[in-house]
Amino acid sequence: MNSSNAYALRFEEVSFSYGHNHPILKEASFSLRRGMKVALMGQNGAGKSTLFKLSTGAFEPEHGRVLRAQGLTIAMAAQAMTATDRAKTVRDYFQDMFAETIYDIDPRIDEALDIVHLTADHDALVDSFSSGQQARLLLAGALIQKPDLLLLDEPTNNLDAAGIEHLTDFLKNYAKTCLVISHDAEFLNAFTDGVLYLDVHTQIIEQYTGNYFDLLKEISARIERENRKNAQLAKKIQDNKDKANFFAQKGGKMRLVAKKMRTEIEEMEEEKVDVRREDKTIRPFAIPAQPELVGDILTISALSYLDPKSRKQKQKKVNIVLRKKQHLYLMGPNGIGKSTLLESIVNKTAEGAQVQRGIKVGYYRQDFSTLDFEKSVFDTLMEVMEKKSEEKMRSVAAGFLLYGAAMGKKVGVLSEGQKGLVAFARLVLMEPGLLILDEPTNHINFRHIPVIAKALDAYEGAMVLVSHVPEFVAQIRIDERLELGA
Repeated sequence: MNSSNAYALRFEEVSFSYGHNHPILKEASFSLRRGMKVALMGQNGAGKSTLFKLSTGAFEPEHGRVLRAQGLTIAMAAQAMTATDRAKTVRDYFQDMFAETIYDIDPRIDEALDIVHLTADHDALVDSFSSGQQARLLLAGALIQKPDLLLLDEPTNNLDAAGIEHLTDFLKNYAKTCLVISHDAEFLNAFTDGVLYLDVHTQIIEQYTGNYFDLLKEISARIERENRKNAQLAKKIQDNKDKANFFAQKGGKMRLVAKKMRTEIEEMEEEKVDVRREDKTIRPFAIPAQPELVGDILTISALSYLDPKSRKQKQKKVNIVLRKKQHLYLMGPNGIGKSTLLESIVNKTAEGAQVQRGIKVGYYRQDFSTLDFEKSVFDTLMEVMEKKSEEKMRSVAAGFLLYGAAMGKKVGVLSEGQKGLVAFARLVLMEPGLLILDEPTNHINFRHIPVIAKALDAYEGAMVLVSHVPEFVAQIRIDERLELGA
């Protein structure tokens, strides 16, 4: 594929799988023209991140070819900082994105950080930033390279509204090719002109023009056509069966007629189409609260936070008391220490915060580090149950679309969205008295979010919530609000 070709990236009948029982792509073929901005969509666990790795050459296809334009530069925002990168200064982190020394690196860094709505001292260590800020640095690390092909995996996860607006404007004006995975339909529709849809059931890539809403209309119309055709065939098949049975009972030549009709019935059965199966939404669920909750479940009299400007720790006196059925919304800009505070409450190391003795704490971390990636989904869910019941566990898991082969998989091989569903299933089975939730919508399919919001709204224990998605928070009963730094 030479540089004069109009295509930046082409997949030709590419197949890939993780072992015999985990196919990801089946003879996938599509092309990305130079300058196209395309959304990569599909159900949780379909293999979208794997397709990115095939695009960069990190993975090789089992069959078929991945062709890249001659000299094509590719940048992909990684999912997490490595220990090596965390030990670097901000300046060195960005400089290492390039093979050669960039002498005007500082203004380039500021430009990239502005896109993700982050201010940073270039001499500060990456490790001094919060996990949310590090996620923005990862995104900026891809953007600063201005590659021919930009691959972004859930880039809005750690961005506030202003950050999403900055990124959207950047992508609208970006003259090169972009392929973006996101569950944020409004964000995608602001700049994309096409959709690649990876079907988890067939492992086939479907390419559409238009935005995500156009895709939904086209899929809905196709499902309606397929259902209508099948309904007409079913009626015709039943009519022919009735006639064939009638003729068969008449005997003589009528039996030959009946035999011919049965052959036609078999042919019509083969004409039936497999109606496209769309994303399923998780079942409505409830997180049972620990029984017999009384008194002050969580008391916060003082807390510390990191001043965003001086980068120094500051103390704040507060008077927060959470009892049964009381929900606290913890607010503040990225990097001020919200996640650090939540973790210290869970670990009982927070000065000025006390959890009542005997309270079970259900902790949802945005990086899923509370999960053991080496354990199976089955064991991960069973271990949190006070009274072990495989039947109950499997019933809860199925409501979160975790069943069949998924139960035997290691948590580490699941998609980020599936890990989130495992984390919520654990909370249901744990029956905590205190819920600590740190950005619980990150990586979650947008279809599931209203169901999750309804469950949290109805939760009868005490709850502390951190979320950068106001539309999600608006669906949940909030009794107290606390803004760090205010």
